[in-house]
Amino acid sequence: MAELQTALDENAWWFILSEGKLVALDKGDFIPFGNVNELPFPEGATANKRLLGQYKDQPCYLVEVEGSLDVGLGGYVTLRSLLGRIDDLLFDMAGRAFQIALFYKTHQFCGQCGQKMQPINWEVAMKCYHCQHRTYPRVSPCIIVAIRKNKQILLALHNRHLKENYPVYTTLAGFTEAGETLEACVAREVFEEVGIKVKNIRYVSSQPWPFPHSLMMGFIADYDSGEIKVDPHELIEANWYHANDLPVIPRHGTIARKLIEKTLKRCR
Repeated sequence: MAELQTALDENAWWFILSEGKLVALDKGDFIPFGNVNELPFPEGATANKRLLGQYKDQPCYLVEVEGSLDVGLGGYVTLRSLLGRIDDLLFDMAGRAFQIALFYKTHQFCGQCGQKMQPINWEVAMKCYHCQHRTYPRVSPCIIVAIRKNKQILLALHNRHLKENYPVYTTLAGFTEAGETLEACVAREVFEEVGIKVKNIRYVSSQPWPFPHSLMMGFIADYDSGEIKVDPHELIEANWYHANDLPVIPRHGTIARKLIEKTLKRCR
């Protein structure tokens, strides 16, 4: 993607990354919007800005700043804290900013010959001019699935989701493997994590999940056979729940919540 050289009076969305967090407004859309002179950038910081795309017909830029800023806009926020608090498309752009920043940080050297890589100025890619090897941002495909059994839904407490005094129960998920279809991945992950078989696997929708670079592809499925037997390496527990007796489930804005709500409608 080509760098866009613009006048200083251009209004744009600014995704300012500093020490792993975003500089955010304390009101409105959280993401700073305006011209560069209105923002707390150190001198010369925007020289290396990267165009991410557009939101509401205005350009979006990534700017990485070393060290902390004297933030007059509001403060620092984590990407995860914005989930469900800002427009989905704006959140996706924020996620893209983190993923692009991570890509350039982790692809400084060629994985083929070890020489220094150089950014390509007309697309998001790095190239080794020694051996001509080119790399692009990593995207890791994952499946996530909600499972219905009659009027119940399967929800699990993942090891990674356990929060002190506030456990969150969610759907099953996992990474696809080489040479595997998404449907085969759904069946395998479900069987590996809870020991049951599923049928009627249906695709619903997808969601970029920038933690750090996943693409979640959501499915719903029906119970086929087997008894729950959890994999302790992945789960603490898993059970069938009625719609009127649910534990704490993921927040709005997540594909897990969308799949759960869609399945619960089918349970009524």
